[in-house]
Amino acid sequence: MLTNDVLDQWDRESFFHPSTHLAQFARGEMPSRIVTGGKGVHIEDRDGNRLLDAFAGLYCVNVGYGRPEIAEAIAAQAKELAYYHAYVGHGTEASITLARMVLERAPKGMSKVYFGLGGSDANETNVKLVWYYNNILGRPAKKKIISRWRGYHGSGLVTGSLTGLKLFHDKFDLPLDRMLHTEAPYFYRRPDLAMDEAGFVAYCADRLEALIAREGADTIAAFIGEPMLGTGGIVPPPAGYWQAIQAVLRKHDILLIADEVVTGFGRLGSMFGSHHYGIEPDIITIAKGLTSAYAPLSGSIVGDRVWKVLEQGTDENGPIGHGWTYSAHPIGAAAGVANLKLVDSLGLVKNAAETGAYLNAAMRQVLGTHPHVGDVRGEGLLCAVEFVEDRAKRTFFDPARKVGPAVAAALLKRGVIARAMPQGDILGFAPPLCLTRAEADEVVGKTTEAVSDVLG
Repeated sequence: MLTNDVLDQWDRESFFHPSTHLAQFARGEMPSRIVTGGKGVHIEDRDGNRLLDAFAGLYCVNVGYGRPEIAEAIAAQAKELAYYHAYVGHGTEASITLARMVLERAPKGMSKVYFGLGGSDANETNVKLVWYYNNILGRPAKKKIISRWRGYHGSGLVTGSLTGLKLFHDKFDLPLDRMLHTEAPYFYRRPDLAMDEAGFVAYCADRLEALIAREGADTIAAFIGEPMLGTGGIVPPPAGYWQAIQAVLRKHDILLIADEVVTGFGRLGSMFGSHHYGIEPDIITIAKGLTSAYAPLSGSIVGDRVWKVLEQGTDENGPIGHGWTYSAHPIGAAAGVANLKLVDSLGLVKNAAETGAYLNAAMRQVLGTHPHVGDVRGEGLLCAVEFVEDRAKRTFFDPARKVGPAVAAALLKRGVIARAMPQGDILGFAPPLCLTRAEADEVVGKTTEAVSDVLG
């Protein structure tokens, strides 16, 4: 292992790492990992460690590491045209082709794709478009956005406000006004253990109705939600949840933004989470799986209903005043085209469904009755194990014990990367969609060993 070398020194002296204990890292009290390569579901670091990445980076390397097809597409685009902007009707073959490919895969009723760089900026775009939409319709008071507690929608000012996790609010003066939160569809943490799924769905819909009544439907512009909660705990919605929520939104003329940054392009075993759960969104947020993170790119897929009003707005007011310098960056777009071709040719949506079902079933079989495992849940290639002090009483561990991080650390020692999720002792898995059954067995087996190490 290399220690106290120049690169490590520069890292600690110069590099501001996101989501990191800054003081501990700067003082050298926590390790760094300098990643040098990857292939399939594995990454390698400069110390020679080869790790099975059961979280696909940050849910994003859907096609797996080391795909030459995407690298070659990026290189070819960089040689031909590394950059031109998308303002005032300019485009490139890659950006136009990718927009078409996205719409071909999207749910019915979608019209255009606006490209950005990351999920956070895509949701910033979405909120601006919703506000513009209501201004054009002569509804200046209809501006509030409802999110859910434990939802994750980014870490900017607006998007961090939409996010419903304490870590992203504390000491940042968030959430901003206009951003509201309602009940998370988290059945395991329902307020009354006597509730069945149908009762909990009715409870969530009632809480949403009550919030709308309290604020006034004429002030509520949109509702944003991940089809399946991601960073808030990897939580599939209870059966009937999205049907109940959409009925409330339609009743009050509230737009629906489906944040598909995690679920888009195959992770649930369906091309989109909206397909998977019967969601009919007005706007869809995409990022991660769009390029499998080989290059930064995000998108806002705008539905017909909203698009018609945007056109009306520009007829009345001139060009729309929104854009990023790197919108529809041709290198990112070229990566997206190559990536989506791979998703199709490798059959990754089908593999996510089949291998994901195998992974989740195996995890439930070996850990589902463990006295300190309260819940094993997931769908497609998303899976979570939630740890509790007392399974029968649903008593949670004291957060200060950091049980989730301890299990993640024990698993890392065995060569598998999983993620300790925030606001609970929850171990999350989101491997590349090319995961094999043998690799799924390795993840499950080593997770079982790690749990035994930490919890017996």
